[in-house]
Amino acid sequence: MDPVYVGIIGTIIAFLLLFLGMPIALALMLVGFAGIWHLSSLGAALPVASRTIYDVASNYSYIVIPLFLLMGAFATSSKLIENLYSTFDKWLRRFPGGLGAATIAACAGFSAVSGSSVATAAAMGAIAYPEMKKHHYSPRLATGTIAAGGTLGFLIPPSIGFVVYGMLVEQSIGRLLMAGVVPGLVLAATFVLIIIIQVKINPALAPGKPEPVSFTEKIRALKGVWEILLVFLIVMGGIYRGWFSPTEAGATGATLLFFIALAKRKLNFKSLFQAMQETIRVSVMVLFMIAGATVFSYFLAISTIPAQLAGWVIQLDVSPFAILAIILMIYFFLGCFIDAVSMMVLTLPVIYPLILALGFDPIFFGVVCVLMMQVGLITPPMGLNLYTIAGTIREVPLEEIFMGALPFVIPIFVIVILITIFPQIALFLPEAMLGRQ
Repeated sequence: MDPVYVGIIGTIIAFLLLFLGMPIALALMLVGFAGIWHLSSLGAALPVASRTIYDVASNYSYIVIPLFLLMGAFATSSKLIENLYSTFDKWLRRFPGGLGAATIAACAGFSAVSGSSVATAAAMGAIAYPEMKKHHYSPRLATGTIAAGGTLGFLIPPSIGFVVYGMLVEQSIGRLLMAGVVPGLVLAATFVLIIIIQVKINPALAPGKPEPVSFTEKIRALKGVWEILLVFLIVMGGIYRGWFSPTEAGATGATLLFFIALAKRKLNFKSLFQAMQETIRVSVMVLFMIAGATVFSYFLAISTIPAQLAGWVIQLDVSPFAILAIILMIYFFLGCFIDAVSMMVLTLPVIYPLILALGFDPIFFGVVCVLMMQVGLITPPMGLNLYTIAGTIREVPLEEIFMGALPFVIPIFVIVILITIFPQIALFLPEAMLGRQ
């Protein structure tokens, strides 16, 4: 049988196994192993599977995943997100939908020390929703704001999304992290604008009028952001200046946050154990998925599908941007059913060679790729952040949370279009970093 047909059949079987409930890592590894066996031999397939698992588990660079996750866990234990929310509440509460704006700002700040969007959404759900409820905010607006703010954890560094993308396509994780800074801040500002527009159109969404805060109180409140600002500047500044690698930056950030938690007397044996346990659980899951994707990639490479697909697309008399738009829309629809990391693992072995053949910058594509996968976090039926909010705030129906999050999908598309037209929005900082090294 033609290797291309074998590759197509293998891909269909992999998706079928996913819909039947098999874990994505096992599905990809099983299909990849069987495909290599069929196209080559059992003697070739066995070493690929065993060597890949060992290489992923022993790769020093992959330590960055648990370190970034640990940063978020220690930041949560230190109650830093509560301080952030209190600070931004004092500065933004007089704006239309000010508590929502404060929620987005706090999510952006917390994302600077947490690589997990789910952790950001869960933490803000417990902190921001009771405050917005007290001021009679619409449950739809309140929960939608928290869900959207949580997605910033997937874009603003340290981002697990960029780490996984960099590992799968062998691009500099440091450059990818730097590329996410400006788009992340612009997206956060756009989320705030969406809240203000909604409240201006329908003031009943946020009828509360909190008491004014004096300028002196606002200045005093800034002490609630200095720890996160310090850690972010050290971690990202160190990467930017070339003082240390992303892995060393993660270790530095986790250590700083550990001592901050100790100094604030917020860390005990129970919270430390929970932080370690969650970090191990998520890290093993992600690393095993990367191992499965690597085996599957070997299979696809042998089937020649990526090379033939790239050659076929190049011969088409179609603009590369039209092909990019189709790819991004595929990511949008896949995001409605598959979580972001799984989407990367499934698609990049085929999509990435095509992107290179079309002449797009891999760092630029990494940013728009992460942005489109970010949409999947707040779109039904998968919407991981939506279910996280539903689990944290049980009094609000899931349908209301879905509807509340939908307006925040628009800014993500707008940012993707802007970055496609003006790639320097994402590439400016990485190029500046290259110039300094």
